[in-house]
Amino acid sequence: MTGTLVLAGTPIGDPSDAPPRLAAELAAADVVAAEDTRRLRKLTQALGVTPAGRIVSYFEGNEAARTPELAEALVDGARVVLVTDAGMPSVSDPGYRLVAAAVERGVPVTAVPGPSAVLTALAVSGLPVDRFCFEGFLPRKQGERRSRLREAAEERRTLVYFEAPHRLEATLSAMAEVFGAERQAAVCRELTKTYEQVRRGPLGELAQWAAEGVRGEITLVVRGAEAPAAGEADAAELARRVAEREQAGQPRKEAIAEVAREAGAPKREVFDAVVASKNAAGTSRPGAGPGPRGRAAE
Repeated sequence: MTGTLVLAGTPIGDPSDAPPRLAAELAAADVVAAEDTRRLRKLTQALGVTPAGRIVSYFEGNEAARTPELAEALVDGARVVLVTDAGMPSVSDPGYRLVAAAVERGVPVTAVPGPSAVLTALAVSGLPVDRFCFEGFLPRKQGERRSRLREAAEERRTLVYFEAPHRLEATLSAMAEVFGAERQAAVCRELTKTYEQVRRGPLGELAQWAAEGVRGEITLVVRGAEAPAAGEADAAELARRVAEREQAGQPRKEAIAEVAREAGAPKREVFDAVVASKNAAGTSRPGAGPGPRGRAAE
């Protein structure tokens, strides 16, 4: 008989938020795989529980190498409890590889639901919660970060990100540039902890605030793009959206189709807007007006 993989959610700040079942699972597990064994020790002390099973480390640096070992233990019948530093394993934390390995081997996978920084930040942000998407951490390199943000610029759902405090200013500044300085957002810091803070406002203002220095665990919530009313997007705006995607490396045909779908406009209308924009740019160049020289440039 195979064992069971238990993904155990842990508190994101306050140990008293731990569900009662977490202590029972930690105590009864054959193996506890922890992202940080020192943090696990503090958590078990706070819960008043002593794990009877083997404790092993399972973090980004050894996740690939340790997964086969844990998967073999599961096949042999072990109950393996996986915990990360905070929140639910595999959500921007180690765990996906082990879940995939367990599923592939027919091992049952269950979870101990627990606190979530994503849902907590979303709930307290004051921004729309009916539809949202979680984007995790943005790339560290500036160019890759801006490219990722451009991909999300027209996303209408509320966006949720994780960010390191020392990169917060750069990220908010990039968001203000790509999404617009007036786009509303909330910086949720140290959720459920002693110095919890939620700072709400336009991205431009939040970037200036972050320049003073911010500490702690950060979750960002950003309002989605406003949906244009039917027929509202004018030709210049359609052309701008296509150009933005082309600059990001997307082929023009795909960019036109994507913009048409988002704007609710026929592809032909978007194509005509792109052509008109390029013609306008051409005639604005010196020597590009009527006459032989202008025709040769065309």
